[in-house]
Amino acid sequence: MKRLAEYSQYFLRNPGFVAQLVRKTSITRDDIVYDIGAGSGVIASALAARAGKVIAVEYEPGAAAKLRDNMTRLDNVVVVVGDFLTMELPTSKYKVFSNIPFHLSSQIVRRLTEADNPPDAIYLIVQKQFAKKLVQSDSHFTGALGMIVGPLYDVKILRELRRTDYWPHPNVDTVLLAMTRRAGQLLPQKDMPLYRTLIEQSFHDPKVFAKLPRASVGVSPERKPSELTLAQWVTLHRLVLDSGGLIELQRDQVRTKK
Repeated sequence: MKRLAEYSQYFLRNPGFVAQLVRKTSITRDDIVYDIGAGSGVIASALAARAGKVIAVEYEPGAAAKLRDNMTRLDNVVVVVGDFLTMELPTSKYKVFSNIPFHLSSQIVRRLTEADNPPDAIYLIVQKQFAKKLVQSDSHFTGALGMIVGPLYDVKILRELRRTDYWPHPNVDTVLLAMTRRAGQLLPQKDMPLYRTLIEQSFHDPKVFAKLPRASVGVSPERKPSELTLAQWVTLHRLVLDSGGLIELQRDQVRTKK
């Protein structure tokens, strides 16, 4: 299928290779799996052989028409034409496996992880640079989004891909990223909105970060927000919450929602 540059489309070439990637996941016949930006259906077909039901979502009209034609023989694939970022998400358990448009990576991750009913597992083919910012590691910094999803998801890179695995070949390195719901999340669900606000403001406003009780968690003044561990951020949130210091953050959250 022809690539449309405006949709940031890079298609995986080999169905057998896609099946190998799917086998690295926890997806079974008991699962409903969403394929976001399904294209012509190479991934949806591989998922259909392993999952109970596949929801193949495609926004671009030409690709959606091709997708419908290719999926007619698969009884457990449902094609949905529309924008994943605005569509209603399920209220029952589900997982995600997708080669998403690279320029929408952050938006899609936030849409999934901040949903009222987040997926049990999220497997995304994304740019390696983006993935590394979500993974906790001593060898590189973790971005704000990585800290935001950390209390809810364990994040790791399952496999690196080659540029020749796609057509056309992308100009960036890519990986299969796995985000798995923690058996016990590190913060209560009710605390997550304010925790996200704390992370966002601390990463983007040095004055907010400077006011945090960093010494209480062993953080020296010269360290940057990206150099703290997830455990330190969770502890900082609890300390600030206990001290009533989240009042301003609460007000900002209300203004944002309005």
